[in-house]
Amino acid sequence: MILPINTPIYVKQNFKYNNIHPIFLSEGNQLFMSEGNSSTFLPVNSKYLVVAIALGVILNPLNTTMITVALPDIQNDFQLTSKDISWLIASYFMISAICLPLTGKISDVYGRKKIFITGLILVAISSFMAPLSTNVMFLLGMRAIQALGTSALYPAGIGIIRTYIEKNQNRVISTLSVFATTSAAFGPTISGLLVEYGGWPVIFYVNFPVIILSAILAFKYIPGDSKFAAKTFKWDVIGIILFGLFLSSWMFFLLSLESGFSLWRMIVSILFTFSFYYFEKKKSEPFINVIYLRKNLNVSFLYVQYILATVVFFSMLLAMPSYLQTVVMLDSKTAGLMMLSISIFAMLMTPIATRWIERAGFRIPLLFGGIVGIVGVGLLLLSNRTLPLFWLFMILAIIGLGNGAVSIGLQNLLYSFVTKQQSGIASGLLMTSRYIGNILASSLFGVMFASGMSDSSKNGMTVVLLVVTVLSIPGIFYITKLRSYSETDGTL
Repeated sequence: MILPINTPIYVKQNFKYNNIHPIFLSEGNQLFMSEGNSSTFLPVNSKYLVVAIALGVILNPLNTTMITVALPDIQNDFQLTSKDISWLIASYFMISAICLPLTGKISDVYGRKKIFITGLILVAISSFMAPLSTNVMFLLGMRAIQALGTSALYPAGIGIIRTYIEKNQNRVISTLSVFATTSAAFGPTISGLLVEYGGWPVIFYVNFPVIILSAILAFKYIPGDSKFAAKTFKWDVIGIILFGLFLSSWMFFLLSLESGFSLWRMIVSILFTFSFYYFEKKKSEPFINVIYLRKNLNVSFLYVQYILATVVFFSMLLAMPSYLQTVVMLDSKTAGLMMLSISIFAMLMTPIATRWIERAGFRIPLLFGGIVGIVGVGLLLLSNRTLPLFWLFMILAIIGLGNGAVSIGLQNLLYSFVTKQQSGIASGLLMTSRYIGNILASSLFGVMFASGMSDSSKNGMTVVLLVVTVLSIPGIFYITKLRSYSETDGTL
């Protein structure tokens, strides 16, 4: 039987429990249904839908890691200080952290395909203009547009996946994570080759094949947005502004630690934090439902766990290329190849951990990832510039294995807590947590290496990361104690 376009069909996805799920066909898609219930069919083009989303999702980690190897050249071209470089990195993360929950909520309300396509357009504009930068302010502006664009892709993409892909949904999300980790893995290597032969501007042009292919597949295979009933949605403008001020003030405070502790900046940050909390607490339709987060501490602590995992992972991605080039005295190409270890092994661990979670639940795989992370960071603390490259490669690989298990475990655990309708905002907040972790890692980089790159400064950073990995263990026990809570006051 062939059904017409945009016809809602109810397919029995799980005959054991008789769960019925609707699938809507979009233009160019036909779903062939067998008579009876001998098998379940998803749209034959669902794999192209996943590829379209995955290509969009990789743009963020790709651009995050590619720039790490290009930083020395950018610093020389624009005569920047180490503090300027910290701002170049952290401003991208700050904008992303603010925009991710915002674009997630917009996509939940007004349509995920529209937001996804808009994100691709913004990344294309910034990737074309950034290489034309004649000063650092113009480059910062283009990076800001790039951050806004990539911020739209992940929450909209996850919402699309959770809406249209029912079968093996955790594995599909795992596949997205593999795509993202792979792009992060090859980012430094690609950047090292491009910078060596074409200079730093070329790293932005790498985005275009990804953008074009993702856009073609998205237009053709992502179903059109449904008519949303929630047209009475009210924008919490003051809440959005306070959220931005809350994050920005803490970023200013953390980045200022490089030049010393500032009491007044910390006080301002605390004031903005409490202002945001108490204002959102009283809103009937808040930008972020702080009441929900307070009553569902499993979700709140999961975001904290993701912040801690990101601090470790991004500290490695940010510090180790510079350490390898300035202390171990490797060229940019070899340093990029060395950095493959941490991301490649994180990528390899992702599908293994996903299947492990399906069989054993969340706690054991997450604890495995946490303990392996402690071992890897501990070994890094014992290393120095004289350590053979093979062993340094293996240490970074161990850290990658631990991060791969923890990262995908936390992502899938989050989606077991929230509804499909909350996917956009929930995934947006998850990525906001990631960017908060990135900002903390950038601040740690600035403070620990303010006096230069050396074994002692590397060890100082590693001690902090060891404390972070140890602190994550009790958090894992807590968030896996109960998979869900009965108190779900409203939505995110």
